[in-house]
Amino acid sequence: MNERKVLIVDDEFAIRDMLRMALEIAEFRCIEAENIQDAFTLIVDERPDIVLLDWMLPGGSGLELLRRLKRTDTTRDLPVIMLTAKTAEDNVIQGLDVGADDYITKPFAPRELIARIKALLRRASGGDEMDRIQVGELVLDGESKRVFLVDQPVDMGPTEFNLLHFFMSHPERAYSRNQLLDQVWGANVYVEERTVDVHIRRLRKALQTAAADYSDLIQTVRGTGYRFSARGVPAR
Repeated sequence: MNERKVLIVDDEFAIRDMLRMALEIAEFRCIEAENIQDAFTLIVDERPDIVLLDWMLPGGSGLELLRRLKRTDTTRDLPVIMLTAKTAEDNVIQGLDVGADDYITKPFAPRELIARIKALLRRASGGDEMDRIQVGELVLDGESKRVFLVDQPVDMGPTEFNLLHFFMSHPERAYSRNQLLDQVWGANVYVEERTVDVHIRRLRKALQTAAADYSDLIQTVRGTGYRFSARGVPAR
């Protein structure tokens, strides 16, 4: 059994049951809460590795719990994924601004949720697992700052490397250009949005080699920005 412990916070038993079954198949340990008071108690007592948090809860919203976690020194770095039926862009931005590490809207595919949980835990661990990320025959080695495609080194600049690292660590989620600027360049660095497009083009070109073409993994999302999707891995 995976030693990783997931806290599911949702007031609907059917949702918790479905999540628990999917997570246990993936060998995660699960604990559950149906309101923010019980959730905070479990976080303090059980110290989960990650929290799946619904927005609408009895006795207070998931956003209130998230704010409390981010204000508390012992829970500030606890990874939290908002898992909610609120799909409006303003809701997504609000959840991320308060401190959610990811935001998934219902209904969702359990396999995608598991992939996002694993990616988030890799980033949170800061260990070797985070430093080496592989999608198909594309491998990013964070320790050596090198990228390989079909065992061949890929030539790319440091900005393209950082952009690819961010995308591979956050699969199947669309990001606006402003979000990419904040995450890759830094919130305090002034860079024009069009700069993102330039580096996206460079990254796609770098992922087109004689051995394989993985440029389609970087997808354009009209009206939003860009997304990294492993579903576009070429069949070999």
